[in-house]
Amino acid sequence: MALQVIGSGFGRTGTKSLKAALERLGFGPCHHMHEIVEHPDQVPFWRAIAAGEQVDWHAVFAGYRSQVDWPGAHVWRDTALAFPEAKVIHTIRPDDSWWSSFERTIGKLMRRHEDLPLPPHVQDILRIWNHMVGKPVFGGDLKDKAAAIAAFHRQTNAVQNALPPERLLIFDVAEGWQPLCDFLGVGTPSEPFPHHNLRADFWEILGGEPA
Repeated sequence: MALQVIGSGFGRTGTKSLKAALERLGFGPCHHMHEIVEHPDQVPFWRAIAAGEQVDWHAVFAGYRSQVDWPGAHVWRDTALAFPEAKVIHTIRPDDSWWSSFERTIGKLMRRHEDLPLPPHVQDILRIWNHMVGKPVFGGDLKDKAAAIAAFHRQTNAVQNALPPERLLIFDVAEGWQPLCDFLGVGTPSEPFPHHNLRADFWEILGGEPA
């Protein structure tokens, strides 16, 4: 099984909703950070990737038809090459809305995770994320709103400049099924577009939000 869909958008841009939508459309299972939380055996792949080692991308995403969210979104250039037939979906969100969500979830988690009673493999993947994304992408300061939004836009620009328009969909999940289904060439479901990963959803998988 090879990836058919690659997600290049930052976390907190509706990636959990997109995961559910892709699985509903037949592009599942869909890889997401939650998959690593639930499958500790995936951590060594990402440790190797963070260390700059060569990996077999088909092995990294074995069993998945699609991928969204970090850490996969950080390696979109590599996966776009490894899976040349895959289409790329880049999720976006209004700047202030994204920052508000990011700061209260991922930002807060990364500031507090060392003090939280998280399983060892979750601590490992968070340290890996910080090495891969937190430091190089955000400069190690997840409280700097202006710098974070600038990084958010750099990612969008990089994806747009690197990929042909026919292979890329810039997508806000608030747009619903139609642009996604048109891009993927599939029928539009009759049920509402899924909406997941509100602030409470984010913390639930980690055992609750710290005070």
